[in-house]
Amino acid sequence: MESERERKREREGDHLETSVLCSLGFWGVNQTAMVIKVFIASSSGSTAIKKQQQDIMGFLTVNKIDFKECDIVTSEENRKWMRENVPEDFRPMTGVPLPPQIFNEEHYCGNYEAFFDAREEHAVYAFLGLTAPPGSKEAEALAGLEQQ
Repeated sequence: MESERERKREREGDHLETSVLCSLGFWGVNQTAMVIKVFIASSSGSTAIKKQQQDIMGFLTVNKIDFKECDIVTSEENRKWMRENVPEDFRPMTGVPLPPQIFNEEHYCGNYEAFFDAREEHAVYAFLGLTAPPGSKEAEALAGLEQQ
């Protein structure tokens, strides 16, 4: 019997493949107008959530990836939007999705675990639905895929 973690990894893997296809331009995504949205909780009591939020935003900042911080604590609209737009397949079995959650405009990218996996695989730009900058490991890997 598959564990919940294995099923979740499989869903996230499918999502990462979709992100790679998106970054290769299969769906004609207009990347100039895209805004990465990171939904956070500014006053979370969980140190794990705080560290995850800092990790994501720190990575995006260091890599000069523009993003918008959307606080679900100070804005009921942000909280409601995040909860309504996390796809059913990516919601926890019980309760509601917790931050951090990442979107590219209206497109759901994933949670911290999916972000972490993409970073480990040098596939963050694909995960975010963005074109990797020339010379990056990710751009070189995508160029190799396109030549095949």
